Amino acid sequence: MEINLGKLAFDLDFHPSQQLVTTGLTDGHLHLYRYSSGGSLPERVLEVHAHSESCRAALFVNGGSAILTGSLDHTILQYVETGSAIACLENAHDDAINRLINLTASTIASGDDGGCIKLWDTRQRSCCNSFNAHQDYISDMTFSADSMKVLGTSGDVTLSVCNLQRNKVLDESEFSEDELLSVVIMKNGQKVICSSQTGNILLYSWGCFKDCSDRCIDLSPISVDALFKLDEDRLIAGSETGLISLVGILPNRVIQPIAEHSEYPVERLAFSHDKKFLGSIAHDQMLKLWDMDDILQGSGNTSRTQATVGENDSDEMDTDINTPKSRKGTKRKNASKDHVMGSHNFFADL
Repeated sequence: MEINLGKLAFDLDFHPSQQLVTTGLTDGHLHLYRYSSGGSLPERVLEVHAHSESCRAALFVNGGSAILTGSLDHTILQYVETGSAIACLENAHDDAINRLINLTASTIASGDDGGCIKLWDTRQRSCCNSFNAHQDYISDMTFSADSMKVLGTSGDVTLSVCNLQRNKVLDESEFSEDELLSVVIMKNGQKVICSSQTGNILLYSWGCFKDCSDRCIDLSPISVDALFKLDEDRLIAGSETGLISLVGILPNRVIQPIAEHSEYPVERLAFSHDKKFLGSIAHDQMLKLWDMDDILQGSGNTSRTQATVGENDSDEMDTDINTPKSRKGTKRKNASKDHVMGSHNFFADL
């Protein structure tokens, strides 16, 4: 299934229990689609102009009852399925917000272009903690529930480990060869896997974060922009060529290419709640939903799906003044900082 979003997408997330998927777009819009496993066209059930600038992060929270968005305008918004904005936190970060992830049922983490990671309690509506973990943009984060640690990757070519119980940046890797773009935890918590701009997939042993213990170089030199864990031994990698590959970890190898999103870089990957569909977004304005049973059968099935939900075609170039992920260069800082950091009260009622 394919959905023409009309603009480039920065992020996507699936509902934790229903057949719904949401995306945040470069023009500040938030889209919500209902899909089915019967092959029918996805239906757009919500479109909201959430932000005045690009919507870089979108995340289902509170069991799927609400959607959070993070933006270039430093704001975090909370929407319900009807499209009503029920809460707003202006100036949540000093820099543009680039990533949102769930931690527990009532806490989330946000990462910005300045390298800051913040934790938020959605019940108390307050900022729990702030970690100045990096010197450059937060490209990705993941959470280890067993050890209560948030791991982050950054454009400053390091991996950070934030200890939530001790409220400190517990560890940080040495500088790698290039920017780290995505991170997942595998092997039952024993390995941390990071993708990089040169295509090397770096493996860190848990507790030994200073330097990687192993690497998979089969996708090099093509930048691997997105990783998503399939199981403890396999992950799915999206590259800048648009190819989506199944990769084995220990032994490290590309098992097979399983899909081709397009000729443009894959921005983000995600699973539906039942893992029947893999969602992918890239620099082509398309959201694609891949049937996992189909793409995992055979070797190198890269055929594109046919069903498409279309937007009006546009020749206008989609731009984000501060591109959060510099594919082949240094991230550009936000030139205008008109907002002043406000209160730490989370989600002031609109």
